Amino acid sequence: MSEFVKRVTQKLSKLSKEQLMSLLKKSMEDNEDFNSIIESLSIGMLIVDKNFVLKQYNTIVKSLLSFKILLDETKAFSTPVWELIDNDDISEYLKKIDENNITNSSEEFSVATPGGVVRFVTITILPLMHNGKPSGRIVKVRDITESKAHAVTIHRMENFANLTKIAAEMAHDIKNPLGAISIHVQLLQKAVEKARENENILPPPKFVENHIDIINKEIEQLNTHVMNFLLAVRPVNAKLELKDPEKIVENTIAFFEPEFNKNNIQVFYSKCEANKKVLIDEKLFHEILLNIAQNALYAITHKFEPNSATENPEIKNKDFRGKFIISTFIKDNRYIFQFSDNGCGMSDDVIAKIFEPYFTTKATGTGLGMPMVFKIIKEFSGEIRVESKEGVGSRISIFLPMPQKNKKLLTQNGD
Repeated sequence: MSEFVKRVTQKLSKLSKEQLMSLLKKSMEDNEDFNSIIESLSIGMLIVDKNFVLKQYNTIVKSLLSFKILLDETKAFSTPVWELIDNDDISEYLKKIDENNITNSSEEFSVATPGGVVRFVTITILPLMHNGKPSGRIVKVRDITESKAHAVTIHRMENFANLTKIAAEMAHDIKNPLGAISIHVQLLQKAVEKARENENILPPPKFVENHIDIINKEIEQLNTHVMNFLLAVRPVNAKLELKDPEKIVENTIAFFEPEFNKNNIQVFYSKCEANKKVLIDEKLFHEILLNIAQNALYAITHKFEPNSATENPEIKNKDFRGKFIISTFIKDNRYIFQFSDNGCGMSDDVIAKIFEPYFTTKATGTGLGMPMVFKIIKEFSGEIRVESKEGVGSRISIFLPMPQKNKKLLTQNGD
């Protein structure tokens, strides 16, 4: 309400009919100006009263959120807003805001459009003031999908920077098999030419077969190099959503734990109880966990395999079991996942190369598991660190950024 209208309303009993009509017209113009302002905003807006019942909204909010009841319907203006929104996470968030009398808060959410496209929004709660006192709340809805996509693009460009090095290694791996194939093809050609000059007398038995066997082996090796190269450089097609990581960790542990127990290894899980979500791809996060678990299984079984009992006196203790410990917690606005084992450990030289494509300490390893883990974590805008000591064990820590956290909470009474 403008200052002019405020002053005039204080003298309503003394106003003439014409003056009252003028006051009403001025009030309507002020209201139209206010509606124009909120309609011009690039963010969605829901204005609610003390009971969280809708008072006003702008059009853009309908394109950012899905509603169970059309906001144009009369029922929408007598129902708490958290009952109108067709998204369980956002609805629960707003319900807690209402129940706990919170007037300042902000949280990120992922929402799916009817076409299945995932978008990201920030919901911000601000106090609605009237005469210096809270009279309701303003719910701002901002689309942050483009900023998220920009961050992902930057991480992908960083990943592509390693492509030149990978390609150079690939060229080196291909060169040797091609040289061997060329030599054996030349030997076969000479043998055929000699046979023709010598009245088509064939070379000694198995001569041709031996050369062909070698060529086939080299071709198979080339094919393996090419397939590994494709795996190493393929883009990570992550479908990022705000997910509860603890549920994924629990499901993954249930998947690999029987194999660990079969190898006399105990799995310990210390769960973060914060009930927070992080921006990840569920399938790719599951792949990360499995890869780290398989590496821990190899390290532990390699250290305590039967033929190394003399080098590892601990294995003589019948009660000894290998240990794989998973702990999750939140610190410095990051969700941290730690994986510790009491396996054979790694030297500093190995740690320095662990994320390089094709580097492996396993006889049958491809050297692509940990590089892929690194790529996925970068796609999640996270970090990974490796600590290890030979003969003692290793610890891998993954740091994922938390979505925008709540600002300092203010209640209606100012506590």
